[in-house]
Amino acid sequence: MKAKISYKNSGVDITAGEKTVDLIKPIAKKTFGKNVVTDLGAFGGLYRFDRSKYKDPLLVSSTDGIGTKSIIAKNAKKFDTVGQDLVNHCVDDILTLGATPLFFLDYIGVGKLLPENVAEIVSGLAKACRENRLALIGGETAEMPDIYSGDDFDLVGTIIGVVDSGKSITGEDIQKGDKLIGFSSTGLHTNGYSLARKIVFEKLQLRVDSYVKELGQNIGDALLTIHKSYYNELIGFISEKKINGLAHITGGGIPGNLKRIITDGFSAEVDKSLWKIPSIFRFLQDAGNVSEKEMFSTFNMGIGMIAIVSKNNVDEILRKTNGFQIGEIILGNEEKVKLK
Repeated sequence: MKAKISYKNSGVDITAGEKTVDLIKPIAKKTFGKNVVTDLGAFGGLYRFDRSKYKDPLLVSSTDGIGTKSIIAKNAKKFDTVGQDLVNHCVDDILTLGATPLFFLDYIGVGKLLPENVAEIVSGLAKACRENRLALIGGETAEMPDIYSGDDFDLVGTIIGVVDSGKSITGEDIQKGDKLIGFSSTGLHTNGYSLARKIVFEKLQLRVDSYVKELGQNIGDALLTIHKSYYNELIGFISEKKINGLAHITGGGIPGNLKRIITDGFSAEVDKSLWKIPSIFRFLQDAGNVSEKEMFSTFNMGIGMIAIVSKNNVDEILRKTNGFQIGEIILGNEEKVKLK
């Protein structure tokens, strides 16, 4: 008798998919407010926002992922933090335009659908959504064993926010003499993990549970530290038009991201001596014999967000936030970001 072929023995378990939905529905619904019109499970999501708050509202969107940080989460069997990473990363991206987040959608691709693992990921997504005051309005979980191997997974998200055109941050107000205010990162955030994994797991042959004396913790915990959101700390100053430019320091480091918001005729001069570089970066640099230039072009090096602020607003922002001055805007065109 010939064996029957089914969707399940082809690698896709519909029952596991239904169990996953049952687990994540109540988690995601805790992020809903009065503006979410549809329930989870529809083919799309409806969201109503209050237009009366805006003279000329602009929708702001961004999509990103957590990269190979997912491999560390898989090996550590810790899945809740990466959901927070993703939401906070996307919130920070649209914050650079002055946007308030409205809602979020996620995509989780897996080799084998394990409902409890997906529920952990979604619990992290939901936690960060509540902290940033946005709704986890929908998403997609795809079981594709021919693309992802075993318990490998990928995590991607899309965020939609809104900003009044009169309060958007464009960089056009940046002037000579503006100060650069840095805001500390919590670690690698969500970038540079291919290099970090090569150093830690290939060269040093460490495991995720290996204790590292220089860090005072297991390497897995150090690398899974949650990406910080700067929304609640900065949105008030943005709405008051007290920030001329914002750079989210992600892949490409300070040089690669700060230059994206510097207008023609100006350069940013950053003084590396004005903050202490966290031990995780020094550990990776020493262990991997990585040049200083390579470190600063790959990792955030302890600075997760940089605000460009007029001199008359600097003291207030430094007093009311955890920011610290790291440089200033000077005249120049050849090199948009100068590290000294």
